[in-house]
Amino acid sequence: MISFTVTAVVFGVVFLAELPDKTALAGLVLGTRYRASYVFAGVAAAFALHVALAVAAGSVLTLLPQQIVQALTGVLFLGGAAVLLMKKDDGEEEIRNPENQSFWKVAGAGFMLILVAEFGDLTQIMTANLAARYDDPLSVGLGAVLALWAVAGLGIVGGKALMRRVPLKLITKVAALLMLGLGLWSLWEAVTG
Repeated sequence: MISFTVTAVVFGVVFLAELPDKTALAGLVLGTRYRASYVFAGVAAAFALHVALAVAAGSVLTLLPQQIVQALTGVLFLGGAAVLLMKKDDGEEEIRNPENQSFWKVAGAGFMLILVAEFGDLTQIMTANLAARYDDPLSVGLGAVLALWAVAGLGIVGGKALMRRVPLKLITKVAALLMLGLGLWSLWEAVTG
């Protein structure tokens, strides 16, 4: 049976922890380039998988070598920044013609980005710890996945709203610089331990 108290507590904790995280940025970037529903489908599936793994693993995920996870995340962010900076300015047509965007391509990109970038993330470890603490995997899993979906949705919708007021080229450059900064920060944390 689901405990609404545990679900609400987990939702609040995970939502607040994930809100300033890279997920909102990733959702914002993907939301400016692709159909929001396609992006959300991929991101939501990846988060569901992450939560299932975290709940199933309980506190085992806390044993992962954090430096390796941070180094991998840093390299992925640097790669994402490089792709954004080198991309030609053909994104405007891609956004205006969403029918050219394959559901599987867009959802797959969102799924893979979140799957790799969020593995071993604070919220995944936090979800594992909460599952071990409350011994209520269904309530913890529901609260965590709803919180992660809410943050992703805010990032994706925010990306679409931002695009109406700010040129895509500027959004792309700022996102690339933020990803570059996050990549360097993750690598710094990996090196300094």
